[in-house]
Amino acid sequence: MDSFENEVSLTKHEQILRYIESLRVGSHISVRKIAKDLVVSEGTAYRAIKEAENKGIVSTKERIGTVRIEKRQKNIDKLTFHEVVNIVNGQVLGGARGLHKSLHKFVIGAMEQVAMLRYIDAGSLLIVGNRETAHKGALQNGAAVLITGGFDTNAEVKRLADSLGLPIISSAFDTFTVASMINRAIYDRMIKKKIMLVEDVISHTKLHTLKISSTAADWRRLADLAGFDRFPVVDEWNRVIGMVTAKDVENATPDQTVEKYMTRNPITIQLQTSVASAAHLMMWEGIDLLPVVDTGRKLLGSVSRSEVLKVLQYIQRQPQIGETFDDQIWASFVEFVSGDDHIAFRGKMSPQMTNQLGTVSSGVLITLLTQAAYRVTERNKKGDIVIDNISTYFLHPVQMESEIVIQPVILEVSRKFAKIEVTMHSEDRLVAKALITAHVFDDL
Repeated sequence: MDSFENEVSLTKHEQILRYIESLRVGSHISVRKIAKDLVVSEGTAYRAIKEAENKGIVSTKERIGTVRIEKRQKNIDKLTFHEVVNIVNGQVLGGARGLHKSLHKFVIGAMEQVAMLRYIDAGSLLIVGNRETAHKGALQNGAAVLITGGFDTNAEVKRLADSLGLPIISSAFDTFTVASMINRAIYDRMIKKKIMLVEDVISHTKLHTLKISSTAADWRRLADLAGFDRFPVVDEWNRVIGMVTAKDVENATPDQTVEKYMTRNPITIQLQTSVASAAHLMMWEGIDLLPVVDTGRKLLGSVSRSEVLKVLQYIQRQPQIGETFDDQIWASFVEFVSGDDHIAFRGKMSPQMTNQLGTVSSGVLITLLTQAAYRVTERNKKGDIVIDNISTYFLHPVQMESEIVIQPVILEVSRKFAKIEVTMHSEDRLVAKALITAHVFDDL
């Protein structure tokens, strides 16, 4: 307690977060207790707990309360048992302190117990009905248990779950339904794994910042030390209030403060912003460094153009993991070289692509046109694009089961922009056309 009272440089909000981080995983947390222990108002304690939940170090569950958990892992394709509870709308019967643990695999208990236990190991989740001997055997082998059909279990099993810290969960859904729900969630995580966020690339090196009282001479010394020339300006609570670049201070005298020259309310991003969005923002605004802030605009770190470029290049080299709707729509199309030596794509329109009228939906057609533009740009520029504008023309309806040919042609391309024309033919008849303008990621 004394260590927190002595940290006078920290705000009460930051002191509470430090206190929560110091707690043992599994500790219960309450607004009233924190307010009493740290001598703060309950409102301040509540806001700090909510931020801790956003940071992934505590979790709140009905009938359990708020619990300190391990910080969310970068391996986002792994579900925690707490997330499984939410997915299946479950009730925790025991082992609540193990909800933060990750699910390794799930096993459906539709077999004899001896055979079933051969498939179970630590980190597994056994999905089974009201078979209490199976519940006990799974826990003894290090696995959590999900009981389907809304059934309960006996007191002995619940005590064992509590002592081992392995959750035992009850869900009203049947076995097939809960297995499908969990499988769908894992599949969604595999897709998300492909989407890099700012929190995955944020710079953790020493942050170089200026105060509003800093002078142009301070800026020059910092620029020489850091090796770059764009710095956030922060207030006494480390909130970003401005940004100073070389252009801002080029006419300033050495003793003039940066408050006069800084750009106020600069563009910032948060940890959950995608790297692609950050890249597009940098290109659009012509900036080299973006401060990363929390919901209160407190500085957490920064990302630079060079860091974002490296990440985008890395993503392009990765194999596809988890298909999005766009991937599924494009899956039946193959590339070939047309008679005029241009790249083209051929595929068949499946019944799933149709609308209520029995013709291919406009959304599917737009997806196909843009996917063709992405691929021809990647082939020519070895980069990625963000579409700024698309003008589409649907000339004739496209019937299901019909074969179509899509031909994209790059009309103009520069270091930062591309203009692509895409045509779609069915039975040698032009059925759709698009003119697309886009930003190119290749030259961040």
